Amino acid sequence: MIALFGGTFDPVHLGHLNMAEQCVAELGLSELRFLPCAIPVHKAQPKITDTHRLNMLELATQGNEAFTIDKRELERQGPSYSLLTLQEYRDEQPNSPIIFLMGMDSFNSLTFWYEWQAITQLCHIVVYQRPGEIYVPNPALADYVAQAHVETSELLLTKKAGHCHFLTGPSFDAASSDIRKLINNQKPMEQFLASSVIDYIRTHQLYAE
Repeated sequence: MIALFGGTFDPVHLGHLNMAEQCVAELGLSELRFLPCAIPVHKAQPKITDTHRLNMLELATQGNEAFTIDKRELERQGPSYSLLTLQEYRDEQPNSPIIFLMGMDSFNSLTFWYEWQAITQLCHIVVYQRPGEIYVPNPALADYVAQAHVETSELLLTKKAGHCHFLTGPSFDAASSDIRKLINNQKPMEQFLASSVIDYIRTHQLYAE
């Protein structure tokens, strides 16, 4: 089984790490691959360089043997379409189940992604739902969930793609955009960022406007 977690990670924060750890634990994974994107299609452009985002991601994940980083989207020319990455993985691993981890906010907007229905045929989508986060589907997304949802993660092993599964985990009260504001205002960051990431941000004076 291959597990992928894409994002801008601008910066990578403890919420990202909690999501990844919960996914590894519940699904019994030996590896989860972070996929930092270069040119996001559904979000604002990153505030700092790819190199800085990658360096912080390496610092934040180095203490967990299950975490690895795939740099293909940073090295690819053009927008970071998830479909292209999943097609590459499917070509490389034609018989393996592929897990695509995302948060509830991303899942609620899935039907606006490029070729979203093709994405659902290339992987199992695992959605991390924090307490208080609400599943707000449009009709197309509701139809997909009605057909694809499985209650237990073990069923993700029964075929290569096509299922949807919800994970629940602890609350995390800040997004990357909120954390960037805290950094710019020189507020404490310890409850949101790994200490190694805080040190890196301070050393390189990142996110200061």
